[in-house]
Amino acid sequence: MLKSNFGHNGGNQPIRILPVLNKVKESYLLWYKFYQDLPKVHRYSLGQRIDTLFVEVIEAISAASFLSPVEKHPYVRLAIKKADTLRVLLLVLWETKSLDDKKYIALSVKLDEAGKMLGGWNGQLTKQNSPAKAGEK
Repeated sequence: MLKSNFGHNGGNQPIRILPVLNKVKESYLLWYKFYQDLPKVHRYSLGQRIDTLFVEVIEAISAASFLSPVEKHPYVRLAIKKADTLRVLLLVLWETKSLDDKKYIALSVKLDEAGKMLGGWNGQLTKQNSPAKAGEK
């Protein structure tokens, strides 16, 4: 029987997901609360783009979790690129006073943790996929 990495396993315990995916999911849930309160001037432009980027980061990490190490690398790099863009756009929201200090800090801390996890994963994949490592096989 195949096990899924998502959802529930039929019991009361949710099936575990990658820690980095869980961290991004937690960040998104926090963002979703804040998104509802954004001023209209940003909610349907910058806010919507940030929301989309969160989903794209989650998609890239989810896809990478099911692939071989060589196939994972482009998806992890894509997640890093989108997460970096996400951080810059959140900074713009904060600088324009559309996101208060407390909300910005709460999101930034979680996204920084996820970014470190993605960076570590990227480094690990780079080492695994390096030509020297491939020559040893």
